Amino acid sequence: MNLVLATVGQFPTYFVIVYVVGFIAAVTIGSIAWYNSKRPAGWENAEKPDYIPEVKSDEQTDSKS
Repeated sequence: MNLVLATVGQFPTYFVIVYVVGFIAAVTIGSIAWYNSKRPAGWENAEKPDYIPEVKSDEQTDSKS
């Protein structure tokens, strides 16, 4: 808690909020990308959670049209 208060004291509040929101967005987008990528060794048959959207590559969309 002291670190947050010290950071807010040195930087404007909106500056800190932008970085926090950006970090959360980066983690969320990175997690979606990781779940939609090729599975690491040992995870090939693991099921994707329902809340992760399916993202199709250009190759997949071209072959279906």
